[in-house]
Amino acid sequence: SIDTESGFRNAVLINAAYGLGENVVQGSVNPDEFYIFKPTLLGDAKYRPIIQRRLGTKEFKLVYDIGGNRLTKNVPVEPEERQRYCISDDDLLQLARWACRIEQHYSGKRQADCPMDMEWAKDGITGQLYIVQARPETVQSRKQTDVLETYRLKQPGQVLVQGRSV
Repeated sequence: SIDTESGFRNAVLINAAYGLGENVVQGSVNPDEFYIFKPTLLGDAKYRPIIQRRLGTKEFKLVYDIGGNRLTKNVPVEPEERQRYCISDDDLLQLARWACRIEQHYSGKRQADCPMDMEWAKDGITGQLYIVQARPETVQSRKQTDVLETYRLKQPGQVLVQGRSV
């Protein structure tokens, strides 16, 4: 219920990929990424405030290994699926509304702002959405917002790795 990169509290950040969510949690795949603007989300229903979309590469998906010797396995995602978003706008907006309600609930319990980190799932058979876990966000929400730190590189360095953080 917060932008995990910048700490911006007026956006819900949603990551999505095919299969079980462990690949997203572990950073094993580049998921689709969406930002939903909170102030217009809960207001008039005519607004659909999806303010940014990034198509992830979603190279593979974690699935149950039925009949195999392990519980799960990674399988490649078909190229056509990789080139489209893996979640609909309606589902995104529903997840964002739930994120706001969950944040409001726990903020009320704590009597203080409580941005939340949630995990969600979509049933591959029924299409039903579920929130499977919710816990307080512990990185951006704890940063001091009245301090500006500036860092300067003394010299250019070698690029070691590229990609998006999750």
